[in-house]
Amino acid sequence: MKTTTKLIATAAIAGAIFFAGNVKAQTTPVNAFRFGIGIEPGIPTGDETPRSNFELGGTARLQYGVSKNFALTLTSGFYDFFGKERPNSTDKYPDHHIIPAKVGVKAFFSPNIYFGAEAGPGFSLNNGNTKLILAPALGYANQTWDVGVRYENFSGGPLTVNGVTTTSNYGMVALRVAYGFGL
Repeated sequence: MKTTTKLIATAAIAGAIFFAGNVKAQTTPVNAFRFGIGIEPGIPTGDETPRSNFELGGTARLQYGVSKNFALTLTSGFYDFFGKERPNSTDKYPDHHIIPAKVGVKAFFSPNIYFGAEAGPGFSLNNGNTKLILAPALGYANQTWDVGVRYENFSGGPLTVNGVTTTSNYGMVALRVAYGFGL
């Protein structure tokens, strides 16, 4: 629980720094594309917690402005759930790798502050399983930076990583810090 609190506090501080450093209002250029590259540290939840304490990912996001305050998104990248030490052993659980392919929306309800939602498949590189990803988010964006916090849920079928099978109720709380620019 302490780690989750630290992640949320870090996101809030980062958002405050970006907000204080750039006070001009966010506008999503209508009929214009933006591209962003982000790093995404996260904390596993649910059935992933016995095997992993930390997730680190990298993503690329294409954004299309439908109106001044609404955009469509397409996000893909790579997630690595780092394996932790097995109980009563010197062995570690294997890392769990996922490639997400999500479509979504960003709705700005206040200058620079948005609500986001994404959905799509997550392809496990360890075993070939495909998971449904659902991810609501809250974030801050200006013309250059996008900082968001989200909960990402992975569901569908059992999870088997290198011969270890468990239920599929897992997810992560993640922070995304991204640099973006217009195309």
